Amino acid sequence: MTLLHRLYPALEKAFPCLPLADLPTPVTETGAFAGGARVFIKHDEVTSPLYGGNKARKLGWLLGAAAARGARAVITFGGAGSNHALAAAVHAAALGMRCTSILGPQHNAHAVRRNLLRALAAGARLRPCAWRDVSGEAARCFWEDTDRDGLMPTVIPPGGSSPVGALGFVEAAFELREQVRAGLLPEPDVLYVPSGTMGTCVGLALGLAAAGLKTRVEAVRVTTAPYTSPEHAAALFVRTLRLLREACPAFPECVLDGNRFRIRDAFFGAEYALYTPESAEMVRFARDRMGISLEGTYTGKALAALHADAAAGRLRGQTALFWNTYNGPPSGPESAAGEYRRLPALLQAYFEQPVQPLDRV
Repeated sequence: MTLLHRLYPALEKAFPCLPLADLPTPVTETGAFAGGARVFIKHDEVTSPLYGGNKARKLGWLLGAAAARGARAVITFGGAGSNHALAAAVHAAALGMRCTSILGPQHNAHAVRRNLLRALAAGARLRPCAWRDVSGEAARCFWEDTDRDGLMPTVIPPGGSSPVGALGFVEAAFELREQVRAGLLPEPDVLYVPSGTMGTCVGLALGLAAAGLKTRVEAVRVTTAPYTSPEHAAALFVRTLRLLREACPAFPECVLDGNRFRIRDAFFGAEYALYTPESAEMVRFARDRMGISLEGTYTGKALAALHADAAAGRLRGQTALFWNTYNGPPSGPESAAGEYRRLPALLQAYFEQPVQPLDRV
């Protein structure tokens, strides 16, 4: 039984959840930052030995719903190197479900290559296409799976960011409250997390409010609108809260408080998946000073916001929490030379063309 089910038993029947994540994840303090703040790390990189990061929390609920209806296949979406698409492929395969990932183009990086090879090894059906063609490709895959199984596949939105997926981070906020009560860290004044499709940051904001914590969420934007926007945040918050209260009226009523939830735009850079000098530097900083692995598209940009605030003295006397959403270091044998040639032709280009300049070191 999940923590959220234990706290609100009426939710268990309405929202089944598979135990894909090893919870709670640890919290440690780091002395890597100047500026008079205490900084802690929430280590979601260890949520799962199969594939960790923030996606295991969401997929427990999303694949739980799929399994409950007897689904044999799932379809999801992302950029070519999507962490979410890879996580869905790995966890679906472990449950005996097929996974189709519809992948749009993005800037090249070493992480893109690693993710594509792991998705290939997991048996995912990879369907690359232009972003404008995603809907048509999804429809074709949907009916192919339906014809094959006699049952419609489960469609999981980009990033797993639906009201059901956000439950994983509503629960994560209550997990944080338990760790505060256990004395593992003070109640954070501020929490830094990447904002891609917003299921993670909005789920946290809702859960923190429901749990009675005063922590402010700094949602560091790493995508363009409509994926990250105030309007999307407000709509997802309301839909998720409605889902919870319809199933369990005892779940607290709460609002998205602008004083406790801020979208930070300054660290995005020019385009999605294009590293910034600051995010590339934070990847090195995290490795050398904090002992964790980050990447330049999501977590490096979130850490850049925390680093800038600490260096400017804006966090003096406060407790800050960096929520690491990236999967831990890759494990397993290296892929054989030329393995990428088993990929669709559009995806082979990521191995035959150089990575972006800030990822070449």
